[in-house]
Amino acid sequence: MTTEYKKEFFDRNYTLREAYGRVWKYARKYRFRLFVGVICGMLTAGTLVPLFQIVQPTMDHVESHADSVDISGVAPSAQAGNLPRQAPDDVRKPHNAFEKQIAKNSKLPGWYPQVEKLADRVGIKLQDEKGGMAGALLLIVCFVVPVIALARLAMMYLNHYCLSWVGAHAVADIRQELLEHVQNQGLQFFGRVDVGQVMMRITGDPQQIQVILSTILSEVAMAPFEIFVAVGFIIWYAVANHMLATLALILIGFPLFALPVHTIGRKVKRWARRSMERVSMIAAKVHEIMTCIKVVKSYNTEDYENKRYAATNRYLLKSVMRGLRIGLMVSPTVETVGVMLLCGFLVWCFAMDVKLSDVLPMLAPLLVIYKPVKQLSKLQVQIETSMAALSRIYSILDVRMELPERADCVRKASFEGSIVFDDVSFRYETAETDAVSHASFEVPRGKMVAVVGGTGSGKSTMAGLLARFFDPVSGRVTMDGVDLRDLKIGDLRLLVGTVTQEAILFNDTIEENIRYGSPDATHEQVVAAAKLANAHEFIMAQPEGYGRNVGEKGFALSGGERQRIAIARAILRNPPVLILDEATSALDTITERIVQDALYNLMKNRTVFAIAHRLSTIRDADLILVMDHGRIVERGTHDELYGANGVYRRLCDMQHQT
Repeated sequence: MTTEYKKEFFDRNYTLREAYGRVWKYARKYRFRLFVGVICGMLTAGTLVPLFQIVQPTMDHVESHADSVDISGVAPSAQAGNLPRQAPDDVRKPHNAFEKQIAKNSKLPGWYPQVEKLADRVGIKLQDEKGGMAGALLLIVCFVVPVIALARLAMMYLNHYCLSWVGAHAVADIRQELLEHVQNQGLQFFGRVDVGQVMMRITGDPQQIQVILSTILSEVAMAPFEIFVAVGFIIWYAVANHMLATLALILIGFPLFALPVHTIGRKVKRWARRSMERVSMIAAKVHEIMTCIKVVKSYNTEDYENKRYAATNRYLLKSVMRGLRIGLMVSPTVETVGVMLLCGFLVWCFAMDVKLSDVLPMLAPLLVIYKPVKQLSKLQVQIETSMAALSRIYSILDVRMELPERADCVRKASFEGSIVFDDVSFRYETAETDAVSHASFEVPRGKMVAVVGGTGSGKSTMAGLLARFFDPVSGRVTMDGVDLRDLKIGDLRLLVGTVTQEAILFNDTIEENIRYGSPDATHEQVVAAAKLANAHEFIMAQPEGYGRNVGEKGFALSGGERQRIAIARAILRNPPVLILDEATSALDTITERIVQDALYNLMKNRTVFAIAHRLSTIRDADLILVMDHGRIVERGTHDELYGANGVYRRLCDMQHQT
């Protein structure tokens, strides 16, 4: 049993600039909150400056206090010698002068004098009687630091909230766009893709947009500016204190942080994409099992499907764990490099006999830098993961297989004359031969045209061309002389209704399924349509009546009941042109008779294009077309074709024998 991801035909790779440039399209409509979030992130970095500024004054105060203790301890020793006695006031004077000199030389922050003046006005003394900085330290601890912390907290909250808000709304927008875009694609698109994997691209992959806007952008708005502020302070301090050699050493060592991030990031991107592809396989497999559950139950293949799913699950787990191992290497590697660089820097400071009070003001910003650098290293993993998701999203958004609609399309509210196939040919993109070849015929208003033939003869494709699910490769289909390609698609859908062999119902109530396509219909109109479709009696026999939920694809109803609900839906829609695509071929004889009566009610006063499997249902058709390998090989009424003793008669005789 092999398990392998098959790329979709539309998949392609995008550059970082292409992918992230298009994210702006979804964030632009929320640019005010985006701007507020980014600005708050930048301002958060600014709150670090006052904290850096208080480091050296604090160290100076600690060292000066230690020196003053040493001097006071030496005085008694000197006094024990031959030094003259000094008055107590004389002893205090040098001490006071020393403290004032320390206060004078301390590199206080530029905002300190203003704070001191303001404090003096209200009678608060920030310096003691000796001119020391005890009051300043108390101010810093009890007032300045909490204010800075609260300001930083507020900025961080606004940063994360605004960007998360933008991210959540952008995700909702792109999911909406993806669904609308996929629904607009032609049926050829759905014939070539795995629906389960497309579902994953619509529901799961857009979540990476939220990661980009709420996490990546949040960190990008904060981390680089924190690094910028810290590095800027280091440069300013080194220049002001003539420590250019120390500065050069820091600037040389700092870029080494980026080396492991860059190396590991490229591997993360490759495995992130593989993980997303394999998650799509999981979604596709679950969708397939749920859709085909009747077949699974019928053939008792639950264990077989469980084994296949387990293989797919292991295939996903392998890539997830590989990507996890690689991604988790980023932070430890960055930390290891950081510790080694810090140790090397301390050894150099020791060898050069650099004072602690001189180096700490530079070490403090370096320690602050560590966190944003670590965050940016993790962002590399998120960026590469997001790139994989964005490539999958944009690949599907760049598919252009929808039916084109002219800007100056013709509006049409009614069908008056006839539908004409004029030398129409059509070939599927993946096929080597034409599904319909040079078909020409006319469907007059109020008449019934039936198409018969073997499997693969082109009957359903012909119906698809009439409904404009496909466009001809050559020739044209016209309605009242207007090419269907020139009509507004919405108008055409109102004029042409379809009842197919497989009656697809939505997981909703019976009433809502009948009303589907006619949302303004009243309950009385729904009931009237159900009566014409011979569905009212079995509906009322249900415990909830018209309010009963039919289940996924109508599984709670029988085939005949589903078909009658579909016919009631078409009756309520009331299209002038009706396509019947083997609508009774899957039913038993009794149910077929009930449904056929409902179809007769539906066909009254309508132009009908019927694809027939059971030829007894089309004996009264005004024109019968017999198809073989895409070509119309016979045409005429039932009596004419049967008397011609050709393909049609052989088909009739075969069904009569069975």
